[in-house]
Amino acid sequence: MQGIAVLPQGLEKEGAKELIALGAKSVKTLRRSVAFEADMACFYRFHLQARLPFRLLRELVRFQCNNPESLYFAVQSALDWEHWLHPSMSFRVDVSGRCNGLTHSHFTALQVKNALVDLQRSIWSKRSDIDLEEPDLCLHLHLNNSGAVLSLASSVRSLHKRGYRPAMGVAPLKENIAAGLMRITGWDGSLPLVDPLCGSGTLLIEAVSNALKLAPGLKHSFLFEGWADFDRNLWQEEKNRAKSMECSEKRLPLIIGCEKDPEIAIQAKTNIAAAGLQKVIKIQNSCFTRLSLPIQQGLIVCNPPYGNRIGLEEELKLLYADLGSFLKKNASGWQFWLLNGNRELSNSIKMKASRRFPVSNGGIDCRWLQYLVH
Repeated sequence: MQGIAVLPQGLEKEGAKELIALGAKSVKTLRRSVAFEADMACFYRFHLQARLPFRLLRELVRFQCNNPESLYFAVQSALDWEHWLHPSMSFRVDVSGRCNGLTHSHFTALQVKNALVDLQRSIWSKRSDIDLEEPDLCLHLHLNNSGAVLSLASSVRSLHKRGYRPAMGVAPLKENIAAGLMRITGWDGSLPLVDPLCGSGTLLIEAVSNALKLAPGLKHSFLFEGWADFDRNLWQEEKNRAKSMECSEKRLPLIIGCEKDPEIAIQAKTNIAAAGLQKVIKIQNSCFTRLSLPIQQGLIVCNPPYGNRIGLEEELKLLYADLGSFLKKNASGWQFWLLNGNRELSNSIKMKASRRFPVSNGGIDCRWLQYLVH
C-alpha cells in the first residue's frame, strides 16, 4: 500500500529513518510528512512501534477532479463502499489542500459526505451518521492541482498521545517531538542522561522508552481494526513481536530530572509512574544548581522556557546564564543539548553550539542545539 506519515516539521528525516528501520519501502521525505510503501504487517508495525508520527494515512485511490460535481462522482466510484462503509458505521471526512474549483475545505468535505450518503441511500435506503469524535471510518481527502488523493486515517486522535501524561506543565513538549529530538542525540541508554529543567519529564520518558524498546502503541486501539480488510491474526503477530522486543530489564545508567517547582516535579513523577519507569528515572525537586552529576560523562538535555509563553525575558536571561555557568563548572566533557526558540536567550549561555537542527515546537521556530562542554 501507499501511505503518508504526518510528522513534526524539522523531524522529517528522523521520521523517514524510523519508518525504514521498521520495514518501509520507497520512502520519500516531504514537508511535515513522509511518503512510504508498506505491506499490511509493516503498516500495523508502524502503529505499535513508531514514535515520531502524528498520523498515519493509508492511500486508497487517486483521481482527477476540478469541481464539486466531478468530486462527487469520483468519490462514489473510488471504492467498493458496500464493503467498506455500511450504514451501521459512522464516519467523518477531513480535507487538506485545494485545487481549482475546490477551494473551501468545509464545502469539499460536505461534498464527499453527500456523495457517500447518497450512494448508501440508493443501496440500503438508509445512511451512516457523521461522528466527528469517535467515527468508525475516518476519510482524508488531499487536493492539489494534479488531482485528489483519498486516504483512510488509522486514528482520530494524534498518535503522539501515548497515554502516560495525564499531568502536563504549562507549555508541554509533545511526546513525538521529544522522541525525535532524542533520536538526533543518538542516546542509546549506555551513558548517563540528565535534564536539569525537566518540567513534566517528557524528554526523559521518551528517551528511556526508546532505549528499552517499549512499543508506544501496544495499549491503544486503532480504526483499522474495523476496516474491511483487517487481518486480526496478522495484527496479533505484530503485537506479539513488539512485546518480544521489549527489554524492560535492561540495566541503564543514572537518569535524573531536576525540577524546581514542587507541583511540576510531582507531575513529572506522576507521568513517569504512568509510563512504568519510576524505577529508572529519578526526579529531584530542587534548582539545577544543587544537582550532583554522575562521575561518568553523558548527555544533558533540556527544553527551558523561550519567553514566548511563560517566563519574563530578563529573568530567563539570568536562568540561561546560570545554566551555562553550571555546565562549565560541573559538566566538562559532557554533551549538552538545548531546545531553544529565542536566540537572545541561548546567547546568554555563553557557549558556542557545534550543531543546530531546526524544528518547530508548537508553531515556534526552534533550534535543537548541541554543545560540547569544556
